Amino acid sequence: MVVFDDHILIFSDKDCRFGAGPRLELEWARWYRKAVRDSARQVRGAERWIRSFPHRLFLDRNCSIPFPIDLPDPAKAVFHRIIVAHDVSQACQDRIGGSGSLMLDTALIGDAHCSGVPFTIGHVDPQRGYIHVLDDTTLDILMSTLDTISDFVAYLSKKERFLTGSRVIHAAGEEELLAVYLTKMNKSGEHDFVIGRTGDYDVLTFAEGIWERFANSPERRAQAERDRISYAWDRLIEKFAFHAMTGTQYHRSGRPLREQEAAFRLMAREPRTRRRMLAISLHEVLERSVRSSRPWSARVDRPTNPAFPHYVFLFVKPRDELTHAEYRTFRMNLLVGYCKVAKSKFADAKHIVGIATEASLSESRSEDFLHIDASNWSLEDQVEATKLQQEFGILKSTTAELTREWEYPVDHEGKLRAKPPSRNSPCPCGSRKRFKNCHGKEIHSPKRGRHSR
Repeated sequence: MVVFDDHILIFSDKDCRFGAGPRLELEWARWYRKAVRDSARQVRGAERWIRSFPHRLFLDRNCSIPFPIDLPDPAKAVFHRIIVAHDVSQACQDRIGGSGSLMLDTALIGDAHCSGVPFTIGHVDPQRGYIHVLDDTTLDILMSTLDTISDFVAYLSKKERFLTGSRVIHAAGEEELLAVYLTKMNKSGEHDFVIGRTGDYDVLTFAEGIWERFANSPERRAQAERDRISYAWDRLIEKFAFHAMTGTQYHRSGRPLREQEAAFRLMAREPRTRRRMLAISLHEVLERSVRSSRPWSARVDRPTNPAFPHYVFLFVKPRDELTHAEYRTFRMNLLVGYCKVAKSKFADAKHIVGIATEASLSESRSEDFLHIDASNWSLEDQVEATKLQQEFGILKSTTAELTREWEYPVDHEGKLRAKPPSRNSPCPCGSRKRFKNCHGKEIHSPKRGRHSR
C-alpha cells in the first residue's frame, strides 16, 4: 500500500506460472483466473478493510506496529487498484512476439477475458472501480518513466478516466498508452489523453510502435539527459526520511514520524521536471556560495503552483571560531530566520521548506531540514519576522530572476528550445523596457520565480 495525499494505491503482486500446454486459449484462461481475477478479489478485500477499519492497519503479522502515516479522509480518499502479474511477459513474447506487454481492450469485461483474445486485458470488475493490470514489461517502463509519485498518480488518474468511458479503446500495450499520454497536454498544461473532441469516435486504436518512436525521439533523449541532476532531489528526500525514521537527526524535533512525514511529503510531491528545476537551483546557489566572500548565500524558490511550498536554500561557510556543534546551531537558527522572513516577504506562502548545508564542494556535507506551516501566520509571527530581517539583514536586498525549464529541452528536430530573457534584454511583452525593469521585477507567472541574496 502506498499513501500519498488523498491517494491510496493498493498493489497485489503475484507470480503465477503461465502453462506451456498446446492450447493457448486454455492456458490463458487458467492464468487469468489465478493471476488477475484472484488478485482483484484480494485488492478489493484490502480496500474494504481500509475503508472500514482505517485505524486497524499494521506493518507486521502480529499487529503490534501501527501503520505510521495518517490516512486521508475516507470521503476524499481516491483508491488506485493495481495488479502486478508476473510470468506473463515472457510467455507473451514466446507465443505471439512483440514487447511482451499485455494488450488492452475495454470491450472485455469480467470473465469474458477467459474466452477472449489471449494476453488481452479490459475491465476486470467495472462495477467496483477500475483495476490496472501490469506485467513485467509495463511495470518496468512505468516505474522508470513516471518515477515520482505525483507523475505516477497523475497517469493512473487520467488513464482511469480515459478508459472508463463509453468508447471502446484498443491498445497494443500499456506503453503505447503511456507514449500518447506523455506527448499530449490538456488546457491546464497537464499531460492527458487529449484525442480529438468528445463524441468524435466510438472506437479508438493505438497500434504498436508509438512508444518505441517516443522513447527514441530527440525530445525523450534530451529529457533523460537533462533529468540526471534531478535525482539529487530524490537523494535529499531519502536522506531526510532515513534519519527521521531511524531517529538519527542532528536537531531532533521530538515530533512523531507521522507529523514529520507531512513535511517530506511536500518534497516528494514535486514531479520530475520540478525536481530538475529545484536541483539546478540548489547547485547554482552552492557554486555561488563557494566563490563568494560572503559568510553565507541564500535563495528563495517560489512555486509554479500555489499548492506547492516555497523553498529556502541556505549555504553557510564553516567558521573557525565556532565548534562543529556551535556551527550547526548557528546554521539552523539562521535557516529558521530565513524561512520566517520568506513568509513575511511572500504573503502567499502557505508552507515553507528550508534546506541548509555547508558552502563547500565536499561530498561529506551535512544538511539541515526545516518545515514551517505558515497557513496560520499570526501578527506575532509577522512582528518576529520583521525584527529578524532588520537585525540580521535577511532578504533585505534581493534579486528577482525568471527561468524557464522545458520538460523536453529540444524539439522533434533536436533543436534547443527558447531560453528566458536575460535581465538586461528587452522585455518580451513589447514595452521597450529592459526585462529587469518590467516583467522581471516580480514573478507572477507559472514559470519558476526565485529571489537570491
